[in-house]
Amino acid sequence: MRHFYRSHGTPAEVLVVADRFFAELGLTQAATTARTRQLTGSLGALKLSVRAEGGHYTFVEAVTDQIGESRLDRNVKRFFVLLHRADDPSHALEAAY
Repeated sequence: MRHFYRSHGTPAEVLVVADRFFAELGLTQAATTARTRQLTGSLGALKLSVRAEGGHYTFVEAVTDQIGESRLDRNVKRFFVLLHRADDPSHALEAAY
């Protein structure tokens, strides 16, 4: 599955959060560059890339080798929520109905 998020943090800040978050899940880095991470573990494989986009945004893209809504995909979404909370700590999530 392919997931994406636009963050207000810098690419370096996003990768620091990603390294910490995915290491806690037991994923290990298979390959790394300045703007990408390839991680593997019992949940599957993940390729994470970040790039500056449109001025002050950082485009974060995560591609998993899983089909459908796997545990790895749910954890990628949790990572995006973590980035959102880092961008705006005062934001309160509420139902939109």
